[in-house]
Amino acid sequence: MFNRILLPTDGTDAMQTVIDHAIDIASRRDAVIHILYVVDDRAFLTLQDGMKADVIAELEAEGETALEATARLFDDSDIKTTTALRKGDPADEIISYATETDVDLITMGTRRADYTENLVGSVSQSIVARADTPVLTTNLTRDDDI
Repeated sequence: MFNRILLPTDGTDAMQTVIDHAIDIASRRDAVIHILYVVDDRAFLTLQDGMKADVIAELEAEGETALEATARLFDDSDIKTTTALRKGDPADEIISYATETDVDLITMGTRRADYTENLVGSVSQSIVARADTPVLTTNLTRDDDI
């Protein structure tokens, strides 16, 4: 149990809490951490093709940087990591990756939101509702953020 852990990241410093939990769990179980970054390309559907390609290329570069930075945080541990970058709806891509790689646990951050944002839903809420594997969510919002 918990031999393959999926860690979706957005590359922000707030992810450190989630990473700390992933390190703790993985080190106790000799697990592999799958670090995933998803470029959300849905917002760019109305851009001209040339502009869309440029924006997505820039976001992919940011994603690669985030993956490398996150993977480096595991360098001081004996934990094996693998990285992947995907494009699409973040919730769909996380679920798809989790299924394809047969992960045992998804660990991800969540932020507090007001009720109007909760009506629309968030990526973490969607993952919790749809995932076939356990999902560990960690609050990324500091009390002074609300």
